[in-house]
Amino acid sequence: MKKLLIILAFLGTMSTLFAQTQRDTLQLADPTIFFENHTYYLYGTGSPDGFEVYTSKDLKTWKRQQRHALLKGDSYGSKGFWAPQVFKYGQKYYMAYTADEHIAIASSDSPLGPFTQSVHHPISEQGKQIDPFIFKDADGKLYLYHVRLDRGNRIYVVRLNDNLSDIDEATLNECIHAEQGWENTANSQWSVSEGPTVTIIGNLYYLFYSANDFRNPDYAVGYAISSSPAGPWTKYAGNPILSRNNTGQNGSGHGDLFLQGDGALYYVFHTHSSNSVVGKRKTAVIGLSISKQSPAVISVRANTFRYLEAINLP
Repeated sequence: MKKLLIILAFLGTMSTLFAQTQRDTLQLADPTIFFENHTYYLYGTGSPDGFEVYTSKDLKTWKRQQRHALLKGDSYGSKGFWAPQVFKYGQKYYMAYTADEHIAIASSDSPLGPFTQSVHHPISEQGKQIDPFIFKDADGKLYLYHVRLDRGNRIYVVRLNDNLSDIDEATLNECIHAEQGWENTANSQWSVSEGPTVTIIGNLYYLFYSANDFRNPDYAVGYAISSSPAGPWTKYAGNPILSRNNTGQNGSGHGDLFLQGDGALYYVFHTHSSNSVVGKRKTAVIGLSISKQSPAVISVRANTFRYLEAINLP
């Protein structure tokens, strides 16, 4: 009888925990995933106080860490914490991000943070810049891809110093701007191309980007190809490769590439909250395939779209 009561008490406790456990769709815009030592780290736009971080071992069960990876006051910026990217360089971890419509780079000894700056300052560029992405080429040179608010949202690239402290303004080049029909379905005078991500496939460089205003249901993702990290870039004729046409969700875009632990290529991005509401934007992933031809053709893998969920225990 005593054993039965113990078992019943245990089952009651488990039932209560199960009832209280919640699965919440993550609501991080402009997301990015960093993978190391069998752990995925997820960051994105969402907190007015900096950047939160979620971790997962399997890309399915996510847990929000108690402290921010980057907290306002520890680095540059007072508002508008947008579009982070986390990467490892040497023995340290770095976060490139937007704040106050400028770009800053903070460092940490862990992908969990805290990411800080000894001197709180942005990269010394003229005008407003957002959406940084730092790319390390095979020769070790660093490139900062970013968006400048210049007759629209235009994607630029510039050489970054080896110590990540500043840029070489003399190397600045415009990569692309929104000029094709799918990139500006609202025919806006201020066209938008943003959210750059760059990778090498074979011996070519692939620049993934989003186009249209993020509030537009037609927000979508395409890519361009170059034989050099500095360009010139040729847009893929089959763009967009990711849109509401293959996700079924409005506002699909602005994310980052990452490799799953088994080497499969994925893209993490956001969608609108619903067909009628833009925010809070929801975080999703989708699988990509790479053809064997050269240049390779990148496409979305069918039936791989899904939202990311956090499990919150009491």
